[in-house]
Amino acid sequence: MKDYPRPPFKVQPQRTPGDQYKMDPVPDCGEESYRGHGRLDGKVALITGADSGIGRAVAIAFAREGADIALAYLDEHEDARDTAAWVERAGRQCLLLPGDLQHLAQCQSTVEKTVERFGRIDVLVNNAAFQMTHPTLESIPDEEWTRTFDINITAMFRICQAAVSHMPRGGSIINTSSVNSDMPRPDLLPYASTKGAIANFSAGLAQLLGERGIRVNSVAPGPIWTPLIIATMTPEAVESFGAETPLGRPGQPVELAPVYVLLASDEGSYLSGERFGVTGGRPIL
Repeated sequence: MKDYPRPPFKVQPQRTPGDQYKMDPVPDCGEESYRGHGRLDGKVALITGADSGIGRAVAIAFAREGADIALAYLDEHEDARDTAAWVERAGRQCLLLPGDLQHLAQCQSTVEKTVERFGRIDVLVNNAAFQMTHPTLESIPDEEWTRTFDINITAMFRICQAAVSHMPRGGSIINTSSVNSDMPRPDLLPYASTKGAIANFSAGLAQLLGERGIRVNSVAPGPIWTPLIIATMTPEAVESFGAETPLGRPGQPVELAPVYVLLASDEGSYLSGERFGVTGGRPIL
């Protein structure tokens, strides 16, 4: 078992959404370690928030399992190009789709361009997210509340709505929720509220799409070392990040990849409507 980094971490402020290549330590997304076994041979996956962190780890794992990747991200072009290079080194195609998913037109365009390039979508991973910490209710700007919901849950609805007609039977939708979906941090009130909505949306959508043979699940990560953390949390929170878990450290993005692979693959053919925690020992309800 690899000895992953533990707190305390260096304080390293960045502007949102953050750049992975500037982090210390750099997150492990499986670049040198993930080994594929053909579980997704011939599939097409659209992944949002895929330039870095969990999205990058999923993109690398999916490519090494045999999938072509449509990689949606905001504007972190250097991180995105690096992720695309890892996908292509695995012998798979990678389509880069930059843009702001808080806008309806971008959500629709992301799906349309994926289908234009690959003809269909077998696996949809909604992973893009935004968060900011605030100590009081009064300190949360109205526009930030709206932006958090637009990116984290409204974009998910819009992309699913646009994508399902291009998904065959056996398709899989995987939405990234959070341990905050049922254990909300008060200083992450807007973010935590959206993550609860994602868990509920995913469970309901699984029932709605079951007759079409499309499975829907959500993954609930605990504290994971990604650019979102250093770009949105206080220096004190960054320094001690992950220390409160039973394992005493944050997770690395690569440690979530096998769960996404299972849910995307035919091996998960009877898994739908569930929420899977990857939390370092913190139970989810």
